[in-house]
Amino acid sequence: MAVARQDHTLRFPKGWPRRVRSAVIHAISLAHASLVLARSSAANSWNARIRLKADNDRLRQEVALLAEELRIKDSRMARIPAQRRPHYPPVERLAILELRAARAWSLSQTAERFLVTPTTVASWMTRLDEEGPNALVQIRKPVNKFPEFVAYVVQRLKVLCPTMGKVRIAQLLCRAGLHLGSTTVRRMLQDSPKREPHRAAECVRGINARHPNHVWHVDLTTVPTALGFWTPWLPFALPQRWPFCWWLAVVVDHYSRRAMGVVVLTRLPSSAQIQLFLADVVRRAGITPRHLITDHGKQFVAAAFRRWCRRRGIRQRFGAIGKYGSLAVIERFIRTTKNECTRRILVPYRLAEFQREISLYAAWYNGDRPHAGLETRTPDEVYFHRRPACRAPRFEPRPRWPRCSPCAGPNTLTRGRPGVTIDLNVSYRAGRKHLPFVTLKRAA
Repeated sequence: MAVARQDHTLRFPKGWPRRVRSAVIHAISLAHASLVLARSSAANSWNARIRLKADNDRLRQEVALLAEELRIKDSRMARIPAQRRPHYPPVERLAILELRAARAWSLSQTAERFLVTPTTVASWMTRLDEEGPNALVQIRKPVNKFPEFVAYVVQRLKVLCPTMGKVRIAQLLCRAGLHLGSTTVRRMLQDSPKREPHRAAECVRGINARHPNHVWHVDLTTVPTALGFWTPWLPFALPQRWPFCWWLAVVVDHYSRRAMGVVVLTRLPSSAQIQLFLADVVRRAGITPRHLITDHGKQFVAAAFRRWCRRRGIRQRFGAIGKYGSLAVIERFIRTTKNECTRRILVPYRLAEFQREISLYAAWYNGDRPHAGLETRTPDEVYFHRRPACRAPRFEPRPRWPRCSPCAGPNTLTRGRPGVTIDLNVSYRAGRKHLPFVTLKRAA
């Protein structure tokens, strides 16, 4: 039931001094101070009933003050003609109808409380189930909901680069300025939850890389050509060599995960060839590693190779035989190279062409591909101590997202005002479709 409004005009007796208004304000301030002192002593009382009564009295006063505050605001709004009053936004209309249902108000009571006509409230109720952006009554949108074009960007990137998973897509977009979580990308791609792959231990038999060029890994692997490793007749069914496969020698820096050098060979290299390859890598890097981690291949256990390491002050260490993860860093690099490069192209038979393909992939891996173990940074950014691209100011497509609120890691500043529209631009290194480079720009 609506409460009748009372006349709050204060009538003063004749002959009062001229400063009676100031006296009233000061009297109210003194009364507030005395109430605070009395309630503080009651709040610290040992009697629970006295404490409860003090809380009840404080809440009653708060309700009375809020009612007076609303009365003052309503009186100001009531002086404005109904045609010139600001309209309630669609979200606030729904909040008014929810409050009406909770308080069991009639149309006239609701209209009186919110200074509208009963016909207006009835119109809101009639058009309650309308959909679309022009609906009269709308549900409040969450501040963390991304616009539809963000999902389109993610889905388009998946179409252009189908080999990328949700983590890789999130990392590439993060470096381009759009910070999304991997679970958000998965939800946009409508994928089922998958188990995260097991990550090998960072340490290698007690050696922890403390800086670039502290620990290097060296290993060999084979890459089959179009003919594969075998033929149905002897003697070509036994050897692993060109033209049936290529041999790759790889050097990886443990700290930065950077591919220091990759060379293509036609057959299983000897110890002397490995020494020449490592000498060339050391010359181009301009520094000699402290530790060199290898397996027990005959090239690395040879006496000549050990003497070569001792002359340069390199401490050679071996991975544990039959132990998973002892050479995890370089094994992971070899597996990634095969999954993202050699299995996505037709491996050429010419040495120069295949060396060019491997060199392009190594340059893309070092400079453009974000690494999950490096917190979305690239190996070149860690190796050369560059500022990560993922730390640059980011785009924020959510218009109501607070600028100071954290985003999907890493947390960075917002570029411009929230609510921008962005376009996806995917380019490829040397025209290779398996070597994408993603950039985002503000839409016109």
